[in-house]
Amino acid sequence: MSTTTTLLSDSVRTRRLTPEHEATVVATLPVIGAHINEITPVFYNRMFDAHPELIRDTFNRGNQRSGGQQKALAASVATFATMLVDPKAPDPVAMLSRIAHKHVSLGITADQYQIVHDHLFAAIVEVLGEAVTPDVAEAWDEVYWLMAEVLIDAESGLYQAAGVEPGDVFRDAVLAHRRDLSDTVTEFTFTADGFAGARAGQYVSLGVVLEDGARQLRQYSLVDWDTDGFTVAVQRDGEVSTALLDTLAVGDRVDATLPAGDLVLSDSVLAGETPVVLVSSGIGSTPMTGMLSALAAAGTAPTVTVIHADDTEDTYAQRKVTAGYVAALRDAGATVRVVERYREAGPAQGVVDVADLAATSVVPADAAWYLCGGTAFLQDIRTQLETAATTVRPAAVNVELFGPNDWLLGE
Repeated sequence: MSTTTTLLSDSVRTRRLTPEHEATVVATLPVIGAHINEITPVFYNRMFDAHPELIRDTFNRGNQRSGGQQKALAASVATFATMLVDPKAPDPVAMLSRIAHKHVSLGITADQYQIVHDHLFAAIVEVLGEAVTPDVAEAWDEVYWLMAEVLIDAESGLYQAAGVEPGDVFRDAVLAHRRDLSDTVTEFTFTADGFAGARAGQYVSLGVVLEDGARQLRQYSLVDWDTDGFTVAVQRDGEVSTALLDTLAVGDRVDATLPAGDLVLSDSVLAGETPVVLVSSGIGSTPMTGMLSALAAAGTAPTVTVIHADDTEDTYAQRKVTAGYVAALRDAGATVRVVERYREAGPAQGVVDVADLAATSVVPADAAWYLCGGTAFLQDIRTQLETAATTVRPAAVNVELFGPNDWLLGE
């Protein structure tokens, strides 16, 4: 468990609603939950009308258009409220840790929580009308600020650990090299300060100024990093990635945030004490190459299983990079198994058979699992792990999804 998660656990345990407010939230949670997807578009429209700089320079417009960010807000608020009033509800710590890291990667500061509060509650009143009595408003106001205080404290700790003032995470990154890995994926290497302390599995936000003057941000997992800079892999998908692929030349600069993310290799894995299984599909191989790089550098001869699913061998953009790290690990005495599954034009689900891999000793029991890829693929692997839990006995299952709802699959 990361330091951030431990601190969040302690913080969440001290947060409780008053009995009166708890009763009100229990009574109104079904109504709020039923209308939350109506409330959030109103909220974002109100907030962006009042603060256009947020949609221009901070929030990802693609996620807004798809509704992904709005669903993330709805899910996080509802999940936190449910946790406060239902002792059987899932622990929200993993969710809050993911959100805190994502906020730090965007340079979010404490004062912005007031902006969100004001427009969110105005939207609730607009949608629910007279149902929002003073007592209801007061109870949900407490829910919001309990959640906000936990996140603000966590984000403050992350900024302090990075040795920066809150929000001061943007650095100049200059493109030093780019190379095509496939028809759709290109590797970018930037020179920048502040990345030597990155951890395998973390990501960086890159910001590019588009033709209309908006500075849009998107997160990319780190493939490699050192005192001189970092490397990421970019797949053609969305405004930011397209702009990087089509317009960025060697010598150009972009905004880059300091590394963030809590989906990182544990100390026991890096020490070679716990076997690790790295499962990915498509561009989800990116954080796995970063993890393989760290394992190779650790020199501890770990037990590693690498499983990747893709359309074809040609679309597996980081196949050669992965093979290089695998060879280095084997040369150092590590036990490494590699499984590649290609679905051609078929669905992602079912390509990887966890029970079969366990039965043939390809995946070891009691391993730490790290998963990254598309939603359907990840849900399928999670379901298989739950079904095969008695034989696979995963020590931990860590999930990364490239989108604003990534924490939902980590529950």
